[in-house]
Amino acid sequence: MKILKLFFIIFFIFSFNHLEANTDDMKIKITKNLRCLICQGQSVYDSDSEFANSMKVLVDKKLNEGFSEKQIYDFFKEKYGEWILYDPELNKNTYILWLLPILIFLIGGAIVVKNFKIRK
Repeated sequence: MKILKLFFIIFFIFSFNHLEANTDDMKIKITKNLRCLICQGQSVYDSDSEFANSMKVLVDKKLNEGFSEKQIYDFFKEKYGEWILYDPELNKNTYILWLLPILIFLIGGAIVVKNFKIRK
């Protein structure tokens, strides 16, 4: 009976540890996708400014309250705008952002093909 109790105690400790690890992984993923407004060009995860540290605490607080990743992103988008995200969603304001690389690739390919035909 003592072995069974010990087994359940160990099982619960490891299960809570696993939940905390998932929360930490989610916090890291979210903070890597949020842009620091003070250190432009750095993510919140990489930055050590006061603003980034307060955002890390806020993300941790929201995760502990049970917010999902999408809800946290929506919270920051509402507060700071679409620019806060490194990976913005496809919508009418970001079409050019998503389509420009494809367009450049197609134009570059057309130029290469045209130059190759001219040389033959």
